[in-house]
Amino acid sequence: MGAVNGISQSITRRKIQVVLGLLWLLDGTLQLQHQMFSGNFITQVINPAVQGQPKTVAGFTHLAIRIFLSHPALFNSLIVIVQLGLGVLILMKKTVKLGLILSVFWGIFVWYGGEGAGGIFSAHTLILMGAPGAALIYAILALAVLPDSIEGKHPAYWLAFVWAGLWIGGAIYQLLPGQNSISDLSGTIAGNANGAPGWLATLDNHVASFINGLGTSTQSMANMHMTASQMAMMQTTPGSGYWFILILGLVQASIGIAVFIPGYTRKLAIGLGILLSIVFWFIGQSLGGYYTGLATDPNSAPLFILLGVAVLGSTKLDKSLTKLYSRAVKIAT
Repeated sequence: MGAVNGISQSITRRKIQVVLGLLWLLDGTLQLQHQMFSGNFITQVINPAVQGQPKTVAGFTHLAIRIFLSHPALFNSLIVIVQLGLGVLILMKKTVKLGLILSVFWGIFVWYGGEGAGGIFSAHTLILMGAPGAALIYAILALAVLPDSIEGKHPAYWLAFVWAGLWIGGAIYQLLPGQNSISDLSGTIAGNANGAPGWLATLDNHVASFINGLGTSTQSMANMHMTASQMAMMQTTPGSGYWFILILGLVQASIGIAVFIPGYTRKLAIGLGILLSIVFWFIGQSLGGYYTGLATDPNSAPLFILLGVAVLGSTKLDKSLTKLYSRAVKIAT
């Protein structure tokens, strides 16, 4: 137990800040890819993210698109400068607070205007595919590791509530129509194989084929000669294999709820969340699409991992939860 507590004590705000700074440098570097200086950045990255979004999101994004397309090279250069600048400011101790505060505003702007608010307002998104959007988690983490004399050197305790909300929300979204069937899930994963490197496309197709096989096919079972990609896209009988969707939703909800249970249960929940994030990073988020020449960030899975690590380092979480429980009891009585 002492070793586990030692690990938690070693996770400081400064270490999370450094990782955030490096991630912003990575994002700024990715923005230097030559396609980013053209309309391809809009047509292949931003526009797809806005599809199906409510007018409040789409309207703002379309305005940003029109502005960007007036001078793509100029505005992309500004994005590069901003993101590299944020990375440098956060990595330097003298300017870390300024860098973190600016990254909150920039992260929310990118999340709302560039990521389509992660698709959460359309109700057609999954943690598997990168919900709620990497930029939002950048902003949340920045707030949680601002220099703070009250909570000291460790990440803010309220990150546990963020972790719980994301995973419980992910479970709810997993059970919504349009993504709550074996065919929906396998089709989504198989769709990622298009344009992916051979090894990643093979992984996507085989995982999608396996998931689809958990349902009852509506086609003839003479599928011995089908490829993995063909089997992955087969339609299954409505409702068949729903048990797998329920288990997937239950696992995500459990990861969120168990973070409030002290000791090894919390560590297990965070560990399982990190493991599932790694799986999702490969089969749902295609490693951020690094091979496309249009990747803007590594996607949300690495941010989920960093969030889990930060929660693990929130050494005042148990005391804060005890105080909140006591207040709730007083109010109830």
